[in-house]
Amino acid sequence: MDRDQLSEVFDLIEVRGVLSGGFAAHGRWVSRGTLGTPLKFFAVVRGGARLTTDGIDAPVELGPGDVAVLNNRTWLELEGGTGDAPPREILPEENDPSADLLGTGFGTADVLVGGRVELNPTGQALLRQALPPVGHVRGSAATAQHLRGTVHRLFDEVSTRRIGAEFAIRQHVQLLVLEMVRAYARQTELPPGWLRVLTDERLRPALALMHADPGKPWGLEELARAAAMSRTSFAERFRTVAGVPPLAYLGRWRMLLAQQALRDGDVRVGALASELGYTSESAFSTAFKRQVGLSPLRYRQRLRTQEPGGQRRIGA
Repeated sequence: MDRDQLSEVFDLIEVRGVLSGGFAAHGRWVSRGTLGTPLKFFAVVRGGARLTTDGIDAPVELGPGDVAVLNNRTWLELEGGTGDAPPREILPEENDPSADLLGTGFGTADVLVGGRVELNPTGQALLRQALPPVGHVRGSAATAQHLRGTVHRLFDEVSTRRIGAEFAIRQHVQLLVLEMVRAYARQTELPPGWLRVLTDERLRPALALMHADPGKPWGLEELARAAAMSRTSFAERFRTVAGVPPLAYLGRWRMLLAQQALRDGDVRVGALASELGYTSESAFSTAFKRQVGLSPLRYRQRLRTQEPGGQRRIGA
């Protein structure tokens, strides 16, 4: 079975979706607040909403099944509903969505759930580079059927609260993040970067080689042959799609693997350098510090002495 490069990257950058709030509303409503998390998402289960935030020229209209991913925004306003009455203000506080959505049916006018995407520092840089200020994934698109299904299954678990619901909600939110990325990649012309290169069918055979054996001294000729392209065409396409040359991508992939190894175990730096294809420990340490900003030992030490931090985040 071929290796799945997107799953590998998700594991390395420790992607984790967290459901942080939700509400159901009738009539006109509005919800405003500041954002305290780099990657925030909202899914419209039923009805619709108009989303406004900093960094966009016009509000984003969200329909049933749509998901919006906010990338490093500072404030947010959501509004929806119809009628002449003044809008009811819904406080954007983090809440247990089950408390507000338990027993809510699909007939309710507007139903939204919200959450955040948590990643390690490397993952934050990668995913934020791949997304615009607001990534709008349309649930109505033919390519988003799995996303719509995941949104509905998540809502079903939240609103019915059957036995095992907490476990099921965690799994569905995790899948929701994956389906958001999949659907976004299919609906949008991605900027050059890791997400675009991972979804490029022509380059996939070359990526598979680098991911399967990152310590091998791969050359352009061999990688181009795997992609059934000339060396020049391969190098040009790779740079256009990935934003960096093939061997620079390989170096960054090695650094992702190195960070995971240093986080998760007590591997010796010299052994790690050899495993990842570096001729010496000093050459590896120099490359690691250039990419990460710290030496391998300092990186490991910082992770082990770091106190976990937290920020107050907006709810749904």
